Amino acid sequence: MIRTILHVDMDAFYAAVEQRDHPEYQGKPVVVGSDPKQGKGRGIVATCSYEARKFGVHSAQPISQAWKLCPHGIYVKPDMQKYARVSGHVMRILAEFTDLLEQVSIDEAFLDVTGSRRLFGTGVEIARKIKNRIHQNLNLTASVGVAQNKFIAKMASDLKKPDGLVVVEAGREKEFLEPLAIGRLWGVGQKTEAYLKSLGLVRIGQLADLPPGNSVSRMGRVGEHLLQLARGIDDRPVLPEEGFKSIGHEITFEQDTTDRELLERTLLELTERVAQRLRKNKACARTIAIKFREADFSTSSRRTTMDRPADTVEMIYPEAVKLMKSLLRKDVPVRLIGVHTGNLEMEDGDKQMSLYDRMPRNDRKLAAAMDAIVQRFGGNAITRAALVPSKKPSQNR
Repeated sequence: MIRTILHVDMDAFYAAVEQRDHPEYQGKPVVVGSDPKQGKGRGIVATCSYEARKFGVHSAQPISQAWKLCPHGIYVKPDMQKYARVSGHVMRILAEFTDLLEQVSIDEAFLDVTGSRRLFGTGVEIARKIKNRIHQNLNLTASVGVAQNKFIAKMASDLKKPDGLVVVEAGREKEFLEPLAIGRLWGVGQKTEAYLKSLGLVRIGQLADLPPGNSVSRMGRVGEHLLQLARGIDDRPVLPEEGFKSIGHEITFEQDTTDRELLERTLLELTERVAQRLRKNKACARTIAIKFREADFSTSSRRTTMDRPADTVEMIYPEAVKLMKSLLRKDVPVRLIGVHTGNLEMEDGDKQMSLYDRMPRNDRKLAAAMDAIVQRFGGNAITRAALVPSKKPSQNR
């Protein structure tokens, strides 16, 4: 049986939610991200409306550059809790059409509707029903790609944004891919794109037509994977989500800093927030990762896996500090720092924590007490002494 796969991608999700909730933003360039501070702000653009994109603004762009391109835009601080709630509504709509739903980010998902065709119609009919229901229930638009595999569906959903619907019939995958730029292939970053172009490969079709034993196939598994995708071959199944894959927080400093006390205090605060989210979601983490960005935007990371799963600052922070110290370079200013946890074990999921892992510990008792205070009196009701800034002058730059 030929599969029917849909890729549903919300259009400019964060910005669209803000435009929906603020009618005065409609038709205007909206940029969701950090405060631009009149072109001197830090951080990046989370997303932006299509009106803003006309000025060259795009996701992951430094907010200061966005301001230079579009100083008259409406700059909005992200409200992740609101976006998560709306995302939940979207995913519940999608789940009405199939159990084979794989959410890949807050605003996109794959659906295998092969078994739903008898009940809901063809793939394109299901796509139209999904788009209509999202628009009617949430007053938002989504773009949908319909194909027989995930890669083609993903490529199709991106072609006619916003509010697009593109169908690639089985057997016409190569024809669909042939004129598209080589950089659109999954797994092709800037370096790989430059290498492929140096071989004279600027269109996906040119890559698909390469003979056996070509330069790309000699790249090993990566090269073979790219060749398969270029020929429209992708056998991966749609895998329903099994809960959170990771929980983390990161922050961009207002000024690049070499102040180690500030870095350690910030890391502690981020770890506190991560630990609270872990406990709130009844999860523990075995993997701790640190993300580090220096003043020149060079980014690196370190990670470690612990013997026991953790959901408290007392267990996570010491590992995080070790990782951070391994990345610090003397007199090199830091722009961004983040702490992320992965390899999660859910208390009520398939990966049950052992009795030993769930035994009461002093750090758990402290965490439970702090959670109770925060829940009753708010997030500012209690603060660790280590998070109170010292009075010595800061060494920020």
